[in-house]
Amino acid sequence: MKFKLDENLGSRSARLFPEAGHDVETVSHEVSLDLDFADVIRFPPHKTARIAVLRPPTGASLRLLEKYVSELLRMLDAESIRGRLWIVEAGRIRVHEDTA
Repeated sequence: MKFKLDENLGSRSARLFPEAGHDVETVSHEVSLDLDFADVIRFPPHKTARIAVLRPPTGASLRLLEKYVSELLRMLDAESIRGRLWIVEAGRIRVHEDTA
């Protein structure tokens, strides 16, 4: 699967994707902390390719961001993100999908 990471994730987090067998591009070289993508009205899951948004607490450490990325990658091994919006939060991943 291909991922585009925003500038909020460092190179240490970005390296976790290829280690898990995924292609990754970054904004500086593009999963996103940009909360706009979590708006299911603007970005309905059935009309977007796949979106995952990380929602760490304010001031999260790089280690915590890496933990969120690892949780996302583990879930990708178990489930498809196609047609869904995943919001990765502390201790859970909320899944939104179009029920229409």
